[in-house]
Amino acid sequence: MAQSTETADWVSRYADEVITESERRAPGKPVVVASGLSPSGPIHLGNLREVMTPHLVADEIRRRGHEVRHLISWDDYDRYRKVPAGVDGVDGSWAEHIGKPLTSVPAPKGSAYANWAEHFKAAMTASLAEMGVEYDGISQTAQYTSGVYREQILHAMRHRGDIDAILAQYRTKKAPAKKSQKPVDEAELEAAEGSGAAGEDDGSSGSAGYFPYKPYCAACGKDLTTVSAYDDATTELTYTCACGHGETVRLSEFNRGKLVWKVDWPMRWAYEGVIFEPSGVDHSSPGSSFQVGGQIVGIFDGAQPIGPMYAFVGISGMAKMSSSKGGVPTPADALKIMEPQLLRWLYARRRPNQSFKIAFDQEIQRLYDEWDRLGAKVADGSVLPADAAAYARAVGTAAGELPRTPRPLPYRTLASVADITAGHDEQTRRILSDLDPANPVTTLDEVRPRLDRAEHWITSQVPADQRTIVRAEPDAELLGSLDDEARASLRLLVDGLDEHWSLDGLTTLVYGVPKICAGLAPDAKPTPELKVAQRTFFALLYHLLVGKDTGPRLPTLLLAVGADRVRTLLGG
Repeated sequence: MAQSTETADWVSRYADEVITESERRAPGKPVVVASGLSPSGPIHLGNLREVMTPHLVADEIRRRGHEVRHLISWDDYDRYRKVPAGVDGVDGSWAEHIGKPLTSVPAPKGSAYANWAEHFKAAMTASLAEMGVEYDGISQTAQYTSGVYREQILHAMRHRGDIDAILAQYRTKKAPAKKSQKPVDEAELEAAEGSGAAGEDDGSSGSAGYFPYKPYCAACGKDLTTVSAYDDATTELTYTCACGHGETVRLSEFNRGKLVWKVDWPMRWAYEGVIFEPSGVDHSSPGSSFQVGGQIVGIFDGAQPIGPMYAFVGISGMAKMSSSKGGVPTPADALKIMEPQLLRWLYARRRPNQSFKIAFDQEIQRLYDEWDRLGAKVADGSVLPADAAAYARAVGTAAGELPRTPRPLPYRTLASVADITAGHDEQTRRILSDLDPANPVTTLDEVRPRLDRAEHWITSQVPADQRTIVRAEPDAELLGSLDDEARASLRLLVDGLDEHWSLDGLTTLVYGVPKICAGLAPDAKPTPELKVAQRTFFALLYHLLVGKDTGPRLPTLLLAVGADRVRTLLGG
């Protein structure tokens, strides 16, 4: 059932459109949406948008009671184009495999998988399972080498002149200047590397004519081949390879090659009956594979899918830390520091044509605060309809809710505690139980997996010089230099620890001490002068506790250090 445009989010609007179009094109059949991923290297968070956009639409269609298939085409029969930088277990010797299908390239050293493609598919498959993404995976190696597309290949060869004529319209045009993109960050994760679009290959024209099919050589296994002759009647195809090998084969029996990308993609639209498939901004220019495919698909008696162009995904934080290795963050990297609900929400709340960032730096704490505030609004009924829809799409799918943290304490609090305890479980449990003594945390299972994500963020993303190390001994020199007013403020804090030993209580205490020292009531409203006094007091506490000007929020820090050690370090 369609929603009104006033309350519908972008997912609902696409679902309306896709259902209508599916009923027009293929009444009574399952709705088909599609994604394409090339396991040519680590499949990054920009590529994830290729999956999440149709996933969210498919899931909305499922929620409405329709049967829907979300196809993920693993473009694992694409050629191996280059050796990616920063991949463990890979060195320059992998360059000898350039030109082979990805499934014919050895996996990185130490991998448990049979080949290059399977190695990189595995990480993405695990991440999609954790995120609750339901799909039908299709290996293009399996499709091509088993002869599934034989009739489509022979059809394309018979109509190679028509295909060439369409492509020729764009070959003669001067390529437009690339539009300037306002960067999301220093590292924008484009989609091209993660799909067959990377090659943008439209086949070769030579003295023998144009051919939309590329054989892999029988001798060297690479696609450094040129078709020199083809007979429509017998389907005999002759090719030569740069390695010196040449042969004549019957295309009606030959399964070691594939259609070039600009023909392969629209062929699959027609073969699978795809109604919805998004594409990256690299497809927005004239002559790109999505636009040209819209004309070529008619040769296969199909129609171009509905599909938005989706924008870049930016990264804040990790890109700078990883750039020396040449790496880009993957969904698996993100899921080590955030729960799948948060990652789903980042893709659900922005329209496909809107860029957004995924935070690996301090910004993740703000994102989590925003997420928790949204959850509170959902709980109390004050949430706006579009925000409620994005939240519902993040926490679960048509199949049910994703596993969640039973007691989701603030991420920044968990990160601060993890920073101070360095992963010591019993100390962590003690501190967390003191946060709210009236309702203590009794087991860390209550706060997992969010606690594990916060711990991993601290250990993997926060530089060592920004970590919190509590002093082993009091700073005698600083304590000895304090004036009477500073000593009095420390005495007030130490004397109030037992009475205020909870997160809320210590918050009241640390903000109240400078007020009392100024002759004001503990609940007095702060003045500009009082704010200066509070900052001075806070800086003194940080220096005495951790030897720095700043650190985790003081109430959390005090709980983490423990009352007895606080008294010792503050000279009390």
